Amino acid sequence: MSKTEGQPRPLFLVFEGIDGAGTTTQANLLTRSLKTQGHSVVSAREPGGTEIGERIRTLLLDPAMADMAAKAELLLYAASRAQLVDKLIIPALNAGKPVISDRYAASTIAYQGAGRGLDKEFIESLNGVIVKDCLPDFTIYLDVSPEVANKRKNNAKADRLELEGKGFQERVAAAYREMAADHPETSLLIDGTCGKSQLAGRIEEELRSRWAGFPYGTLEKPGRRGFLK
Repeated sequence: MSKTEGQPRPLFLVFEGIDGAGTTTQANLLTRSLKTQGHSVVSAREPGGTEIGERIRTLLLDPAMADMAAKAELLLYAASRAQLVDKLIIPALNAGKPVISDRYAASTIAYQGAGRGLDKEFIESLNGVIVKDCLPDFTIYLDVSPEVANKRKNNAKADRLELEGKGFQERVAAAYREMAADHPETSLLIDGTCGKSQLAGRIEEELRSRWAGFPYGTLEKPGRRGFLK
């Protein structure tokens, strides 16, 4: 059956932020809240989210891989995302299930672009090949300083990216703020320093104010999102 204008469609939502910002916590809290309300919601994460993606994740975050070239890192993230889009996100959306992802394509622009200094136009081109029309309806950027993020880690063993230090994380945070400012209609930059339950409530309230049928929207124009059947 083809999609028609005004028909409900599942939303694709993404959480972004520096390491320690709380993206995993908030993605999980929103997913749990929606499932409690009876919605069939699919969780995704980057890198990972699929069997192949999780194997790539282990390699990417392993501190023993400290000599990994920046371009190799970029392509490994791209490979994980390609598998996630084709095998998890698109099938879920086509099945009418909302998707909530802990990170997505914006992470590559922030981490490998601003953080590593790789060419932004090349990264955006690579992202375009991988995600095509599979774009988030809305991205929530959790804004915290590297100092706050560090305190939240509670002396946990740092992964390879977390070991990059304050300057790296500051560049990543600045890139996220810039992306949020550039796309005000499809994103929310929110102070991530308040309590996790309070923050979760504010985020869900914001999302419900944007979509009356949250976690579903409407298809404004048939075929607007090409990955939907």
